[in-house]
Amino acid sequence: MTNRIAVVLVAILVAMPNIFGQGVPRETTQRIPQFENDRVKVWKSVIVSGGPLTPHRHDHGRTIVALVGGDLKVVKESGQTTVVHWETGKAYWLARDPPGELHKDINDTGKTIEVMVVEMK
Repeated sequence: MTNRIAVVLVAILVAMPNIFGQGVPRETTQRIPQFENDRVKVWKSVIVSGGPLTPHRHDHGRTIVALVGGDLKVVKESGQTTVVHWETGKAYWLARDPPGELHKDINDTGKTIEVMVVEMK
């Protein structure tokens, strides 16, 4: 009986926030701000498997540094799909998006992809 109570208590603690307002981190697709000034904006993108980024666009050129690389599917509003391959530890230049064009990024590789983005202003 005591072991069952302990298992239930552990399950409850894992499922709810702790006393500091933080729960057990759940992996989600997210953009984490790093730095911004009048010339650049820098963020880390964590793109989990099955967790697409919402439709967006890039008005400025940017450098991508793959912290954890992989293949990312880029789907334009028109339905046109391309797959980009980012190798861990390599940097890539991406030009600004054409005016009015939105896209979403989809990771269906089964692993989390992480990139640092340095966007020129």
